[in-house]
Amino acid sequence: MTAELPFFVYGTLRPGEVNHALFLRGRTSAEEPARLPGALLYDGPGYPYAVRRTGSEIVGELITAAPGAYGPLLAELDRLEEYHGPGLPANLYDRVRCDAVRPDGTRTAAWVYLAAPPLARRLRESGTEIPGGDWLGRRQPGACPAPPAL
Repeated sequence: MTAELPFFVYGTLRPGEVNHALFLRGRTSAEEPARLPGALLYDGPGYPYAVRRTGSEIVGELITAAPGAYGPLLAELDRLEEYHGPGLPANLYDRVRCDAVRPDGTRTAAWVYLAAPPLARRLRESGTEIPGGDWLGRRQPGACPAPPAL
């Protein structure tokens, strides 16, 4: 049986983002800011990827499922993240147990979806890092796009 841990979310499942509204609204008992040390965030096609990297951290939220909602929510999030089971080659993300850090510095075990190894390798080689590890801060309002490289 899978431990009923909170989820550390860092992209489209964060409050205010599209998948939060679709999958989490009304199904949580707590949502609180948190950080995930030892991870780096990469930009993806409309959503981010997190990979392990010592010395880096990403910003997100700890999401605790409402009573009675955990099992169905876990199954839906596994489908959304294309997680089929530990170490399976079809995984886009792997669901792993990590320690997230609350604003007061306390650590708590949480499930987090990290890019599966083949994808993580490609991201390390040629991916675009998200500065500051914050998906919501990747684009500053009113910022001008970077000029094209010559």
